[in-house]
Amino acid sequence: MASHIRCFERKQTRYDWQHYIPLVERKPGALRNGAPFADMPQPLMRLRALLLKHEGGDRVMARVLGAVPRSGLEAVLVAVELVLESGNPSAEHVENVLNRLRAAAPPESVATHLEVSEEPISDAGRYDSLRTEVGHA
Repeated sequence: MASHIRCFERKQTRYDWQHYIPLVERKPGALRNGAPFADMPQPLMRLRALLLKHEGGDRVMARVLGAVPRSGLEAVLVAVELVLESGNPSAEHVENVLNRLRAAAPPESVATHLEVSEEPISDAGRYDSLRTEVGHA
């Protein structure tokens, strides 16, 4: 079910652009002149303006908008801001940033008293001799 803000005046229309994401994923051309997408948050509007200048930009923007239901609007907005700052807008870049934002922090380093007792020897000749000893039929 969807809920919308009620309009009390005549000839007034309100859209929620997030309701149209499944449509845009199937028909990305709706992004070019679609009235529901005029109310998107500012970072998404800037990204859309950049992407629609290039051929296939509507499909890229549709992939970015498709991440909103999966990752949440706030996470996508943060990712889009970071991508816009980098100057390389693409759906893959946004997805990469989203995955890095979701990733758990790396574990802390563990202090250890282990030491190497025998230094490794880098001798490529040892490996070449192993190759010649093994005979394959």
